[in-house]
Amino acid sequence: MMQTARLPMEFRLAALVVGVVAGIALLAAWLATWLLPWTAVLVATALLLPLLAWRVRAMLGPVRALLRALAGTVVAYRDGDYSFGIRWDGGGELRELVEAHNELGSVLREQRNTLVQRELMLDTVVQNTPVAMVLLDPQHRVVLANLAARRLLGGGSRLEGRDFDQIAAAAPEALREALARGGDGMFTVGHEDDEDIFHLSRREFRLNGRRHELVLLRALTTELRRQEVQTWKKVIRVISHELNNSLAPIASLAHSSAELVRRGQVERLPVALAKIEERARHLEGFIRDYARFAKLPAPRREPVRWSAFFEKLRSQVQFAGSFEPDATGCFDASQLEQALINLVRNAHESGSAPAAVTVQLRRVPEGWRVDVLDRGAGMNEAVLANALLPFYSTKRSGTGLGLALAREIAEAHGGRVALLNRDGGGLCVSLVLAD
Repeated sequence: MMQTARLPMEFRLAALVVGVVAGIALLAAWLATWLLPWTAVLVATALLLPLLAWRVRAMLGPVRALLRALAGTVVAYRDGDYSFGIRWDGGGELRELVEAHNELGSVLREQRNTLVQRELMLDTVVQNTPVAMVLLDPQHRVVLANLAARRLLGGGSRLEGRDFDQIAAAAPEALREALARGGDGMFTVGHEDDEDIFHLSRREFRLNGRRHELVLLRALTTELRRQEVQTWKKVIRVISHELNNSLAPIASLAHSSAELVRRGQVERLPVALAKIEERARHLEGFIRDYARFAKLPAPRREPVRWSAFFEKLRSQVQFAGSFEPDATGCFDASQLEQALINLVRNAHESGSAPAAVTVQLRRVPEGWRVDVLDRGAGMNEAVLANALLPFYSTKRSGTGLGLALAREIAEAHGGRVALLNRDGGGLCVSLVLAD
């Protein structure tokens, strides 16, 4: 079935005008037989113009209604209401405009629904997270506080709109001190028998062009106690293993020595006693290392010439390297010596040739960097990830404290320790000390 295409409004108006002009001409020609020509034209025009105006107004009415509807939906979109649609039965460019407008409304409506769902999900996550979250405006008034923050700071009551400084003034003293210090940090609330450990984080950002602050309070008591129990279990396992490895041979050698004395074979006693002394010395060094790690004092930093420091260190362990005679650092010489002795000995025990064990010193923006290099077997990814943890060791007779002790000493000096496998084989242990 053939469909008839409707002409656009402009063509229809043009046809109407042409028809009216033709009608005026015909009417004027008829009237001219009775009246003067110019009188005939005036009479014809006066008769047909009202009809033309009425017809044009009638034809433009739907277009004006459409334009009003378009303006109304644009206002609704501006106010966030995307539920409106427009219907137009005509054709041409106006139909294309209406279809594009309705398609835009559908897209905006879908996007709005997606945003609403995301906001609901985000609000659910924020409200139910165990981390206490408080959002503050530039005047330090609470904009948002989740359920954990209400329980911790407001006794379960809403905090929105309240002055955060007044809320903090009623909080425990440890929290007030942590807030007064600024930045991130840990603090403990309560007494030894009933204490809670928290981590405080503060972040500033701009929201809608205004500065806001986000305060996060995370309870660490359960996690730290669990980690503490796991650490103690590991310590006990390591100590028990080392004690058994030393005490069992000592007991056996002591029994053998008693048998040798009973049989009168005293010529073999020195060998047995030497073995007993060796195992006892090993056990003594093991316990001393643990005690040193557990009781590491705060560093006493003093100016030290690096060249003199490394010459003294070279008298205890062998390594290659040259150092500027005038370079001076500020550190605890005895603690750093202890850390580097462990690192250089590890380098020698890695399978590296003694001549390939090197110590390098360089100036870095944050202070000084000491690299201990070797050409041994290096470390796989699993060992690299755990090597700095206390009590972790891949050596059969290792205590797992050498690298951990170096890390403690570096961090006490405001620095850090990093491990990296070298190209061509070997390991680089970098110890950074802050000025």
